[in-house]
Amino acid sequence: MPMWPSPMKCQRILFYSVMLLFSSARIHCAISSDGEALLSFKTMIVGSDGIFLHWRQEDPDPCNWKGVTCDTHTKRVIYLSLANHKLIGSLAPEIGKLNRLKLLSLHGNSLYGTIPPELGNCTDLQQLYLQGNYLSGIIPLEFGNLLELETLDISSNALSGSIPSSLAKLTKLKSFNASMNFLTGTIPSDGALFRFTENSFVGNRGLCGKQVGIECKDGSLSPSANSESPSPGSPPSRKNSTKLVISAVATIGALLLVALMCFWGCFLYKKFGKGDIGGLAVDVSGGASIVMFHGDLPYSSKDILKKLETLNDENIIGSGGFGTVYKLSMDDGNNFALKRITKTNDGLDRLFDRELEILGSIKHRYLVNLRGYCNSPLSKLLLYDYLPGGSLDEALHERSEQLDWDARLNIIMGAAKGLAYLHHDCSPRIIHRDIKSSNILLDGNLEARVSDLD
Repeated sequence: MPMWPSPMKCQRILFYSVMLLFSSARIHCAISSDGEALLSFKTMIVGSDGIFLHWRQEDPDPCNWKGVTCDTHTKRVIYLSLANHKLIGSLAPEIGKLNRLKLLSLHGNSLYGTIPPELGNCTDLQQLYLQGNYLSGIIPLEFGNLLELETLDISSNALSGSIPSSLAKLTKLKSFNASMNFLTGTIPSDGALFRFTENSFVGNRGLCGKQVGIECKDGSLSPSANSESPSPGSPPSRKNSTKLVISAVATIGALLLVALMCFWGCFLYKKFGKGDIGGLAVDVSGGASIVMFHGDLPYSSKDILKKLETLNDENIIGSGGFGTVYKLSMDDGNNFALKRITKTNDGLDRLFDRELEILGSIKHRYLVNLRGYCNSPLSKLLLYDYLPGGSLDEALHERSEQLDWDARLNIIMGAAKGLAYLHHDCSPRIIHRDIKSSNILLDGNLEARVSDLD
């Protein structure tokens, strides 16, 4: 008679067969290297509008993920389009592993930190859009490896340092925008960057070169940096002494301007009080102009003016010494805070315009950033980012749910970083003379933003 295996052996055979099938399925469904790189990118993002909801390790095909487009034959990622999705976080170095990428669109978010030099490995890249974030640090030298690049927009960030000469090698570059940053030094005058005009560099006070019509002094890389330090024991040069005097005068001048603005605000408050909170239709119907400091908002002046005309008392979310604050809601769901300041006389208005230019050039992750302003016949209308978390004062004293110590420490660190930026990194430096809990606002993640710089 034939020998049949025992029931125990049958169970073992069945178990190993099932395990083998699962192992084969896992190997067959293993996520691609591009998918792994995208998941690494996702882990560095701490907030969004939900676009990453279906970016999962369990889905082996990243080509089905929202914002991702793949080549139909190679299944490699060629387009990554995540603009205006409220992304908060930093850029993972693994993004450089997407080396078949042709388009990377991350503009209009709240990305911070440095641009990873590994991005220079994406040598097929043709269009790179990083504008309208809080990216800091230098422009990577490795950008010079992107020889297929046709469009490079890094405007409206907080980038510093010089423009690397390696960008001169980008002979296919048709559009370049590095405006509204803190770049310094000589703009490379040869190669690809020579044909771009002042508009590509506006808002960088430390840049010099033919493109901006500013001669670089003494052939140095920067009018205010990169000069050689004196040797130990040598007396300070007359040039350095002059620079110290100029810096001191500039700082004192800035402080006087801020003090004058504070006086002006108090005057307005006493004269007009909190009762001057009528609708804004009268303000803008008689003619108005809009000045935008960061070109990263997807709205035209007409769109914004149309919304301004609908604001009334029901949209008021606060008032203070500098005016009334309204909540401005756009059709796409984005919200902004609009501060209305009543005009007084032309002399103070001109001074205020100059101060607005300084404040408008500032952009930092831990500040409530001034987006622009509307100069109407009756008042100044200042457009800021809207912070849904309210003020720290409200969070501490007016809400039933108490902030835990981790949240408090995080808020303290954020406010300190914002103040340190104002007091040490701005040029000219800006001294915040009214720091208090009501002037520290919170976003939806309880991240602090210092407000009322004006």
